[in-house]
Amino acid sequence: AACAAMLAVIGRRAASKGSVASAAGTLRRGAHASTSRLFCAKSADSVPICFIENGEEVHVKAQEGKSLLEVAHANDVELEGACDGSLACSTCHVILEKAVFDALPPPVEEELDMLDLAFDLTETSRLGCQIKVSKELAGMRATLPTGSNNMMPP
Repeated sequence: AACAAMLAVIGRRAASKGSVASAAGTLRRGAHASTSRLFCAKSADSVPICFIENGEEVHVKAQEGKSLLEVAHANDVELEGACDGSLACSTCHVILEKAVFDALPPPVEEELDMLDLAFDLTETSRLGCQIKVSKELAGMRATLPTGSNNMMPP
């Protein structure tokens, strides 16, 4: 109901300005600039994910196609990502459950090189910037290590 009301308000604003196209543009810009909590993302597009941060579970809804790093940042989970997902650091290192790790495509060589620098490396470690959310990952758990090695220059 709240989504329909918001769409009606935007539509009325655009109609009062004589432009239906501007309403569509407003929706597109808004949907890309905000989280699903602010704009009405379809529930089918949301994937439940659990981050384990300092021993506490943080349950979030993630948009398909986003990286775990982007999802963490959008939900105030403290996954650093010093290089902004450019595969130049290991600060978005997460530890996955074995079944999730095995279901993912194998890491590329550059990711493996960065993982060599990761703090608390395990056999199921991956970089959050390289894992794209999909429906197949629904219910997954990603544990944040207790620290990170930030080798990026200040």
